[in-house]
Amino acid sequence: MRTLFQQLDYFNISRQELVSRDRILSVDVLRGFDMIWIIGVKKIFKGLDEALGTPLTNWMFSQLDHAEWYGFTFYDIIMPLFLYLVGISMVYSMRKRLSADPSKRVLWRHIAIRFAVLWILGMVVQGKLLTYDVEQIKLYSNTLQAIAAGYLLASVIILYMPVMYQIGATLGLMLVYWGIFAWVPVPGVGAGLYTPDGNIAIFIDKLMLGAFQDGTTYTWILSSLNFGATTMLGVFTGYLLQSQKKPLDKFYSLTAFGIVLMLLSFAWMPWHPSIKHLRTGSFTVLSGGICVLMLASLYFVIDVLEYRKWTTFFVVVGSNAIAAYVSASIFDYRLIAKVFVNGLDKYVGPWYPFLLAFAGFTVLYLILHYMYKNKIFIKI
Repeated sequence: MRTLFQQLDYFNISRQELVSRDRILSVDVLRGFDMIWIIGVKKIFKGLDEALGTPLTNWMFSQLDHAEWYGFTFYDIIMPLFLYLVGISMVYSMRKRLSADPSKRVLWRHIAIRFAVLWILGMVVQGKLLTYDVEQIKLYSNTLQAIAAGYLLASVIILYMPVMYQIGATLGLMLVYWGIFAWVPVPGVGAGLYTPDGNIAIFIDKLMLGAFQDGTTYTWILSSLNFGATTMLGVFTGYLLQSQKKPLDKFYSLTAFGIVLMLLSFAWMPWHPSIKHLRTGSFTVLSGGICVLMLASLYFVIDVLEYRKWTTFFVVVGSNAIAAYVSASIFDYRLIAKVFVNGLDKYVGPWYPFLLAFAGFTVLYLILHYMYKNKIFIKI
């Protein structure tokens, strides 16, 4: 057991020696891939379905919305992937900061500021903060706030626990969540229910947030435990990517990690179903496994085979991910695009929504490309 502890301690965030400093291009590409669906590609597919109306395009567009309750769609991976990539980045950024200044007090100042900014931006994007109407504001209702919660939990874990305990803590987050579902009853309803209105997670949200709850069946406060777990899966991936393993061995390890996570999820589902709205433990492990396998596939193509010519498009989008997400959420770039394509409406007929969505996405991409070329990166 001591040998295992020593081997795992090699990855500890405070250690600066024997780690790879190389930037992993596949991570940047995966971040860009994740972002394009949020900032405009979903609207493009909607326009395509409206124009063609075939069973294939209808199915494709149906995959760009979340499952109603049970089940899993392609779009369900977008939010977990965002959290997972944050976890990977934490390993690189925190190790770099600690190498410059080993004081955790300084690092915690950065963590606190980042947490606060992400939380406020989440309220701007989806919490109706800019209405300046207390009756409309929602306190906890957005992906950026989920990232803030996951980031905070993961920071505590990686800064104060050996790696072996980090693994245990990650499992513990999911098991505590499961235990609360299994044993804590909803007044007048009972325990262990996974219905939209009768589950303990939505009860806690409504109890604690009151009028500031978002009014949906998505849950946040209890689900924060699993936001932290998803972020930690990214942290473990970051440890692997920064190790001195050969690239092909890293690919094998990532693939095995992803497969194990998915098998664990399927084994868990009979007792703890996979529900995106609740961010259950089985959903966390399933989506985490998919995230790892997505990265493994890109890592093999980009960082093992070194086939990279096609990656620039995704890197441009991913390099300013938060800026792209926030701006696309509060501003419709199709309004600018209309200046250039509105006159084509009479010529393209049912294809106009597709054309307008494509043009709006192009406007945002050109802005991001300008920022990338001029090394303008908005970071938190």
